[in-house]
Amino acid sequence: MSQEKTGVEKEELLRKLPAIERLLTQPDILKLVESYSRSLVTDILRSIVSEYRTQILEGNTVIDIPDPGEYSELVVQYLDEKLKPPLRKVINATGTVTHTNLGRSLLSESVCESIVNAAQNYVNLEYDLDSGKRGHRDRLTEPLLQELTGCEAATIVNNNAAAVLISLNTLAQGKEVIVSRGELIEIGGAFRIPDVMASSGAILREVGTTNRTHLRDFEDAINENTALILKVHPSNYKIVGFTSTPEIQELAQIGREHNIAIMEDLGSGALVDLSNYGLPYEPVVANRIEDGVDIVTFSGDKLLGGPQAGIIAGKSEMIQQIRKNPLMRALRVDKLTIAAISTTLQNYLSIDNTTTNNFPMLQSYMRSVAELTTSAEIVSKKLTDIFQENITIEVSETKSQIGSGSLPEETLDSVAVVLTPKKISVEKLSELYRHANIPVIGRIEDNQLYFDIRTLYESEIDCLIQTSNEIISKTEGFH
Repeated sequence: MSQEKTGVEKEELLRKLPAIERLLTQPDILKLVESYSRSLVTDILRSIVSEYRTQILEGNTVIDIPDPGEYSELVVQYLDEKLKPPLRKVINATGTVTHTNLGRSLLSESVCESIVNAAQNYVNLEYDLDSGKRGHRDRLTEPLLQELTGCEAATIVNNNAAAVLISLNTLAQGKEVIVSRGELIEIGGAFRIPDVMASSGAILREVGTTNRTHLRDFEDAINENTALILKVHPSNYKIVGFTSTPEIQELAQIGREHNIAIMEDLGSGALVDLSNYGLPYEPVVANRIEDGVDIVTFSGDKLLGGPQAGIIAGKSEMIQQIRKNPLMRALRVDKLTIAAISTTLQNYLSIDNTTTNNFPMLQSYMRSVAELTTSAEIVSKKLTDIFQENITIEVSETKSQIGSGSLPEETLDSVAVVLTPKKISVEKLSELYRHANIPVIGRIEDNQLYFDIRTLYESEIDCLIQTSNEIISKTEGFH
């Protein structure tokens, strides 16, 4: 009897579902058709009606079927969600400054202006204004890299992995490349040096051991098929203790003696001595060029603080060969990246120990604990007012990370606002923040949600408070 009743209820509800053509005659729907395509609105109406039909067929007989005049509001809600930009602003409260998953480096205002200018206008990307003939896009960045690094020539591809790939493919395809076993690393995204080398067509020649490689290991491995000696920055990997590896000057000397090119993958790369800004020292590209390295590859973002790109700097003859490689067509960068990287490089021409306005990431690294504490106390008080007895709010010392393979072993003293929920799990609280209109991404430690103030800028505090108010209103105080 109950099954028969349920069947009757299903039939009644199914009959209430309106025909799509009828819905398309509703005045509010017709207005939407004027703003959006008829096919888009039709598809959305079909999806909405289909969802109600599915729920009814699955046994939901207490569902409220909207009147025909109410579907326009449902279409608007659907459109708002469907047309929301996939790439959304989020608040990075993780404490990882250069966060790979959150877009890495933030660009300065001057760099952003250059990107907008290039995006909205025709530009002289491959057009020489002096001669009126076709030019090369590298001419826009090469002079800057020559001045900043002392290289003879330079070219740019879409990331550092691409820079390594095309350099090896150009200079060592079918020939041996000598690498220390301790530098056959894997970094983010399963990027492995041996795999990249295999893809390039170069032949890997491992020397030494994981923790110790001597100069004689490189000398003994040299033969008539040797094309390169490759040194790789360990990036997010580090061996400590009983270790040794030759200095780059020693490898450069071997290269000169045997007429073999020296290539170094610096990974993150640095154009200035970071120790001048209170950060650990990282190899400076100009110093490597001066030390005799023939080809240096490094990232355009990370420590450099520009857009994602791979920079190849070094000897002119080798750069010319790389430019002629057919792979360059697949790996080259567009006008927006050229605009961003050229302005970033220009900013380095005027950087000093006190002027860092054009480098948001460097400013993040340098924020003092006193400044962070002041901001943390403001955030803590506001969050306490919002959540009251539902969440315990505390200010705590913590450690931030530079991130993205840049100085991976180094941390920065920092301050966090720590949330300990009482009525829901910390995972649920983190989820609520992630799903807000302006998502806030923190980190979970010891069953608490940490908002690290080093990566939370003063201009973003209002967004955090707004999101917190949104959470408490939607959850009705977690009751």
